[in-house]
Amino acid sequence: MSVLRFPPEVEEDAVVAYTWYEGKARGLGDEFLRTFYAGANKVLRSPLISPKVHQEFLRRLLRRFPYALYFTVRTGEVLVVGLFHCARDPLRIKVELTQRGQPSVP
Repeated sequence: MSVLRFPPEVEEDAVVAYTWYEGKARGLGDEFLRTFYAGANKVLRSPLISPKVHQEFLRRLLRRFPYALYFTVRTGEVLVVGLFHCARDPLRIKVELTQRGQPSVP
């Protein structure tokens, strides 16, 4: 069975999006988080149906919101490395994914 992991950067991405949506309409931030976690659960259940978009990174679009989860599949785990708005520059996303996907050195 795989484990789903979110580094702190992804948690920060989610908080920023939550705050923005909650500022637009009360409760919309909560709906965004529900959609985010539902998308993450789908990634965990069927990670390999998502398209590969850069090196080993795959992408799953969220429903209703213009965001995508970017992740890698490793032995025993699915690592979500980014939650980015779909209007972001694809080259900046690739750079960010490459930086975030590097193993951390203790």
